[in-house]
Amino acid sequence: MKITAVRAHVLEAPIEDRFAFSQAWVDRRVGLVVEIETDAGLVGWGDGYGPPWALATVIERYYAPRLVGRSPLAGDAIWEELYNALRDHGQRGIAVQALSAVDIALWDLRGKHFGAPVHVLMGGPVRTEVQAYATGLYRRSDDRQTNHRLLRAEAEGYLQAGFRAMKTKVGFGFQDDVALVAMLRETVGPEVELFVDANHGCDTVQAKRLARAIEPLGIGWFEEPVEPEDLEGYREVRASTSIPIAGGECSFTRHDFRRILEAGAIDIIQPDTASCGGLTEAKRIADMAWTHGVRYNPHVWGTGIGLAAAMQLLAVLPTSAPAFGAHQPLLEYDSTPHPFRQGLLVEPVRVERGIAHVPSGPGLGIEIRRDVLERWRVGP
Repeated sequence: MKITAVRAHVLEAPIEDRFAFSQAWVDRRVGLVVEIETDAGLVGWGDGYGPPWALATVIERYYAPRLVGRSPLAGDAIWEELYNALRDHGQRGIAVQALSAVDIALWDLRGKHFGAPVHVLMGGPVRTEVQAYATGLYRRSDDRQTNHRLLRAEAEGYLQAGFRAMKTKVGFGFQDDVALVAMLRETVGPEVELFVDANHGCDTVQAKRLARAIEPLGIGWFEEPVEPEDLEGYREVRASTSIPIAGGECSFTRHDFRRILEAGAIDIIQPDTASCGGLTEAKRIADMAWTHGVRYNPHVWGTGIGLAAAMQLLAVLPTSAPAFGAHQPLLEYDSTPHPFRQGLLVEPVRVERGIAHVPSGPGLGIEIRRDVLERWRVGP
């Protein structure tokens, strides 16, 4: 079996109900989908988390010529070759995000070739179901009172849907953040896990002050409190609070995560499978985290392909401390407006009453709706 074609599809769709995190307002959803064809008639699909046009350029100009004519079964060999092709200029960021999309598509092809889901090829499953937490509760309005009313109703909707964990956004100012988190804790009650995410929207002083203020509210983790480069800031915030500190969606490959783990900077690492180096590198990072006794909950933000890839990884993540009451990894389930997330899949990833079920079909366990792909594809 040989690769015959590599295509990078840029997808974009406007959304009516815009929302904001600490850095920007979002009024459209974008995505990068990789399609790899073979002479055996099999097609592999991948998802890249990053600026789609930049990722598409890297894939088409630098990676595709090295892939055509190769066997997709040579996973590690291809990963190292593509990484080394841009190593002098792309040890992280766009080059690795593009590599992630390609790597996911190659795993999909290998699973289809062998007639087995990716998690079986990776030695699993350790689990076939994963608790999901709803990622949403973004700022919806510039008006504080209006925004909080909208978010109260949104949180109540997640409860009704069966979610027992959810995440909100902070980084809009101390008073606003504290009021929002307090309102949400009152709304969801003490038994529901509540996480907060600043998207590196605070400096160390702000992050420590906010952590101290919301600590009595029983927060499950404080995500990306400071800039991703600032490992010393992460250590300082972590030392100042009993709230677990999470982060890592803006970090890349085992080399970044080795520094994070050796620094003792983070309690819960969150590599994005479609960004950190693909399924190949995500599993390497997971094994490193296991060795360091650090929890791993993958960041998930993309198309249904990326969601399916994260589920295959979650099926094989090791249990950090095996016991009857052992902590199990969680699925980040993006619940914000998105026209082609699950809609891109013939059979959506099944999430019922807050429990996500690992797809069991060959490869990623999904098939793509060509009509949805074409509807939202932009450019040539």
